[in-house]
Amino acid sequence: MNKSLNNIYTLLKKDILIEFRQQYTFFGVLLYIASTTFVIYLSMGQPEDKVWNGLFWVILLFICINAVARSFIQEGRGRMLYFYTIASPIQFIFSKLIYNSLLMILMSGLSLLLFTILLGNPLTHGLIFFGIACLGGISLSLVFSFLAAIAAKASQPSAIMAILGFPLIIPQLLLLMKIANIAFSDIVQNGLAQMVGLLCGFDIMIIALAYILFPFLWKD
Repeated sequence: MNKSLNNIYTLLKKDILIEFRQQYTFFGVLLYIASTTFVIYLSMGQPEDKVWNGLFWVILLFICINAVARSFIQEGRGRMLYFYTIASPIQFIFSKLIYNSLLMILMSGLSLLLFTILLGNPLTHGLIFFGIACLGGISLSLVFSFLAAIAAKASQPSAIMAILGFPLIIPQLLLLMKIANIAFSDIVQNGLAQMVGLLCGFDIMIIALAYILFPFLWKD
């Protein structure tokens, strides 16, 4: 057990150190967030609550595609051969899930900060929305990490991710928008606990699928 946790920690530390040294993913996504939010501000000013909410989650979706999807694609064949010798498939996929979740929590916070600066702050409960944004970022990262692991073995990974991701992401995105509505008013939504439970159940299902299926994708 301790050895497994140490291997997961080592792989996670590797991804973090690579990102700190290269930084192109972080600054590339940060530029995307800033430029997209600024264009929305120039074209719409400060939108109404529902539009603000919808735009936030759509932009967070594309941030996730840009930041998380490449996590498996960037691993070269030589590096993967090295990973085969030092870690199990479960340790490898869990380290990727944790790293991408941490990355999306950071990106969710930065997106929310830029949104409130440029597009106004219509939120009645800012901290609640931040928590929902972090939960949504984690959920999106889990889905795209799992899809990236599958697509990395294909000759056209981007196309495979788009085809597989569309039916999974759309209902999840709509669910996140509905949950986030609680942060815009003092009225408690009916069925809020069920929606949050459904989202968490979906996340658990993705983790379970990754645990079961990734070992079959581990080696060519």
